[in-house]
Amino acid sequence: MTEQKSRDPDSLHRHLRDVQDLLSRQHLVESLVHRQQMPHQNLVESITHRQNLVRLRRKLDRLHPADIACILEALPLADRLFVWDQVRAEKDGDILLEVSDAVRATLIETMDSDEIKAAVESLDTDELADLAPDLPPDVMRDVLASLDQEEQEQVRAAMSYPEDTVGALMDFDMVTVREDVTLEVVLRYLRRFEALPDHTDKLFVVDRDDRLRGVLTLEALLINDLEKKVSQVMTSKSVVTFAPEDDAGDAAKAFERYDLVSVPVVDATRRVLGRITIDDMVDQIREESEAEIFSQAGLREEEDIFAPVIRSVKNRWAWLAINLVTAFIASRVIDLFQGSIEQLVALAALMPIVAGIGGNAGNQTITMIVRAIAMGQVEPTALWRLLRKELGVALINGVVWGGAIGAVAWWLYRNLELGLVMTAAMTLNLLLAATAGVVIPLLRQRFGRDPALGGSVMMTALTDSGGFFIFLGLATVFLL
Repeated sequence: MTEQKSRDPDSLHRHLRDVQDLLSRQHLVESLVHRQQMPHQNLVESITHRQNLVRLRRKLDRLHPADIACILEALPLADRLFVWDQVRAEKDGDILLEVSDAVRATLIETMDSDEIKAAVESLDTDELADLAPDLPPDVMRDVLASLDQEEQEQVRAAMSYPEDTVGALMDFDMVTVREDVTLEVVLRYLRRFEALPDHTDKLFVVDRDDRLRGVLTLEALLINDLEKKVSQVMTSKSVVTFAPEDDAGDAAKAFERYDLVSVPVVDATRRVLGRITIDDMVDQIREESEAEIFSQAGLREEEDIFAPVIRSVKNRWAWLAINLVTAFIASRVIDLFQGSIEQLVALAALMPIVAGIGGNAGNQTITMIVRAIAMGQVEPTALWRLLRKELGVALINGVVWGGAIGAVAWWLYRNLELGLVMTAAMTLNLLLAATAGVVIPLLRQRFGRDPALGGSVMMTALTDSGGFFIFLGLATVFLL
């Protein structure tokens, strides 16, 4: 049966709706049969149950593993496990690779050792290394024992590198040729393959010790005279290579910068260890982007949206506790000026505006700086230059929009001094937000921390407390 692969989000949503409709129909039929006492009830239930299962399995059989993974992530736990049981066993390994770490854990928990081994034994060695941290140790030992010596060494090599390095992502399935053979020999060699490795746009030219000599693109192979030798048409200069210890994020930027499809991974002696392909880099960029989003919100890791309550609480509690402390500090700042608020009630209505605008402006700045850091465009040494620029932006915005809201306050409360205080407070809080938006991520980067972690939480806390203090303090001095 031909597998369908969704090419756009709409088709994936349609597949999800189809699966949800089949599940709803299954639940409805079971409910009606149990509610109505009828002759041969067990027979009716068995027939309808089988019919729905056939439709669901037929639907899943036509879908690509990546689409099934997305559907599983979007289903509540009970429905997810029911659908997972209906998937053909030969797709299990590919689906486990595609789902998020949180969802993968819920699926593996329902599988026994034999099922897990059957699912992962068909995977390539680099894919097996990706799944290894999530597999039970005894299962991983059995799977490794079933591999030949070369494959065992490849898996152990991939697992020996830190998670965010090129070595942890490299693929060992590649094609190498010698430089002293003709292109005709290379073509005859390639025809012996049932299929070329995915994303093969070039062949790696190596010597007898597997040291990289250059690359032979498929284009050069096809358009040149077959009598020519590889050494005559290969590219040996300016060949992009990676070391296994290189940062995966830096490698992803190189793929984007040079429009690469595959790149050899070499050791210190130029011996080819494997390769990195564009699909690895797309996954890396997506994971880094998701990690940045979660970090800014104060989440420690990606979360299954249908995870048990306790698991979600453990993921979220730390920064919520910090936020609670900062909110308490903000409340104490307000309490300091309780007498001022009692004398001029308008302060209570206007102070959230100062804090809210400051928080929004600060989050804009911190998001821009964190993105620039992630793209490699900013170093900690650029702090003062960026700070001057952002303070200039904040000053202009503060005068313009602070003046606008100050004019509104003057019109509403017929108090010119209140309008001027509003303008000054808005400007000062925007300057504070700009300073924090630049300093927080760059200082975290300088000390080797994640620049994005909790950025929005810290910014909100600072602009709330600072905004309340600035506005109420100015009002107390100049109005009361």
